[in-house]
Amino acid sequence: MSPSKLHPNRNTIAAFHDALMAAVSFVLSIYIRLGSDQFYLSKDYLYSGTVAFTLVSLSVFLYMRLYRGVWRYASLQDMIGIVKAVTYSVLIFAVLMFTINRLEGLPRSLLFINWMLLLFMLAGPRFAYRAFKDRTFRWSLSEQDKIPVLLIGAGDHAEQFIRDMKRDRQAAYDVVGLVDDDAEQKGRTMHGVPIYGSTSMLPAIMQKLERKGQRPHKWIVTDDRVAGNAVRHLLEQADNIGIPLARLPRLSEFKHSVNERPQIRPIAVEDLLGRAQNVLDRDSMQSFVEGRKVLITGAGGTIGSELTRQIAQFRPLELFLVEFSEFNLYHIEREIRDTFPDLALTVLLADICDMRHIDVIFRKHQPNLVFHAAAIKHVPMAEKNVEQAILTNVFGTCHIAEACQKHRVDVMVMISTDKAVNPGNVMGATKRLAESYCQSLGRMTQPQGKYSVPRKTKYFTVRFGNVLGSTGSVVPLFQEQLAKGGPLTVTHPDMVRYFMTVREAVELVLQAAVLGDSMKDRQEGIFVLDMGQPVRILDLATQMIKLAGLKPDEDIKISFTGLRPGEKLFEELFHFSENAVKTTHDGIFLASPRVTDMDVLRKGLEKLFLVATERKSTEALAQLKLMVPEFKSLFEH
Repeated sequence: MSPSKLHPNRNTIAAFHDALMAAVSFVLSIYIRLGSDQFYLSKDYLYSGTVAFTLVSLSVFLYMRLYRGVWRYASLQDMIGIVKAVTYSVLIFAVLMFTINRLEGLPRSLLFINWMLLLFMLAGPRFAYRAFKDRTFRWSLSEQDKIPVLLIGAGDHAEQFIRDMKRDRQAAYDVVGLVDDDAEQKGRTMHGVPIYGSTSMLPAIMQKLERKGQRPHKWIVTDDRVAGNAVRHLLEQADNIGIPLARLPRLSEFKHSVNERPQIRPIAVEDLLGRAQNVLDRDSMQSFVEGRKVLITGAGGTIGSELTRQIAQFRPLELFLVEFSEFNLYHIEREIRDTFPDLALTVLLADICDMRHIDVIFRKHQPNLVFHAAAIKHVPMAEKNVEQAILTNVFGTCHIAEACQKHRVDVMVMISTDKAVNPGNVMGATKRLAESYCQSLGRMTQPQGKYSVPRKTKYFTVRFGNVLGSTGSVVPLFQEQLAKGGPLTVTHPDMVRYFMTVREAVELVLQAAVLGDSMKDRQEGIFVLDMGQPVRILDLATQMIKLAGLKPDEDIKISFTGLRPGEKLFEELFHFSENAVKTTHDGIFLASPRVTDMDVLRKGLEKLFLVATERKSTEALAQLKLMVPEFKSLFEH
């Protein structure tokens, strides 16, 4: 026989305790009301009333699942539940007794006394147990054995962290103080921990704590609003003092269960961006995706895989992943099947350059929404493989766009790049040409008698800058160079780029798709994501060295390699002729597309396709320049 059958579980013990307290509270309330004469004066209802009240209370407790509360984490919410349960029990008992004997012989004040007693007898043991456990946690690890830390930010996250550290018998940290830029917080305390002042006072605060023998060994940022320049300033101060800087994750990142402990993490590169958190309409995203068939190209890449993760959580009817890399497709399939086992998922190993295979996929699966993320995005690689970049980025996109039109897809979203604006490289020029084709296809009308009506498919392009940490980007390169001991290679000291985290980029892509789908008066458009302020690559390299606990130019060198072919010092998000306007979402702009006549465009594409398939690099490059005039004026090969 298993131990679980021999011993009752905690829920059973809690239910038995609550029933016993109900019986005791009834008898005790009679004693308080009637004194030593209780047994004589209450003989008519003592036993029957005790049994009735106990059964009524137990029924209410079971119905409200009072026994399921974890005593170790008794909270205000548990107290509210207890008050409701006790109130319902007394009221139901009163109605029952009134129905039976109209409360004959039962003192009316008995009910109120019983209510107070039972409330105390149920809540008291729970909160006493929690207080006992919290207090005993300090016995297991002396304060001298803990790591003293200073918290930056005196908000909810800090309060939760301090409580967790006081409760956890294995806690490694002792919070010796807090700082907060809110002047009203200075001089106050949080769970007995003093709030010393603002971040500008950190050097003085450190001296004060050192005199008290409480010098922190680490600063921990607990305020989500501390980002960008504020983090860079804190990092500089910490570096001068010789103390590590860390960040506490958001409560939503680690509070998945009552037993889960917050994991302190180092300051990450994305903390230095200084981007405000966008407020997203997740309900509209859910409505947009749920119950529809969704196809994602390039599903194993950085953007495509994150699109897959986020779309999967919105319960699509079916999800189709199109990917050319067998390795990437295997990994994203395994992740999605593990995370969403009930999702109807189909993985398709396919090349978007294969027009016939793409048509077969669309004809067989009939998707409603298409997110086109497949592309050759690495600038130097595209420069070295001009024909393949053209075939993939231009004609691969044409195949997807035409399949959407032919098979009446509702919405196609193409992922583009800021490098498509006044492109200085092959990658940007091919993405610009792909944008033009999608927008022109969206503008075309379908004859219907005397009038024309818009085609069914809506074509929207979403344009944004560099994705932090994406494959082939500068951040993984710097991390690899750091691991080897340097040097970090920067092409030019004045080079700047727009950066965005992959999660935020994909969230805004989905938000833009929702905005586009809601537009009734247009079939096409270019959405441009608000990328914030551009970041100097040299500053990024310097900060990454500091984040690793090293000193630039002493421990790790920074070397300048010069601009690569097709590389510009800065990127642009809008062409001068694109009239960008704000949308209903703060993080997204809508640019008026520069639409090319489809007949002219297709004639040029026919020539481009011919020379690209014949692998004539010079002729392909010349034709690309001809079709993207701004590329012709800026490019130096």
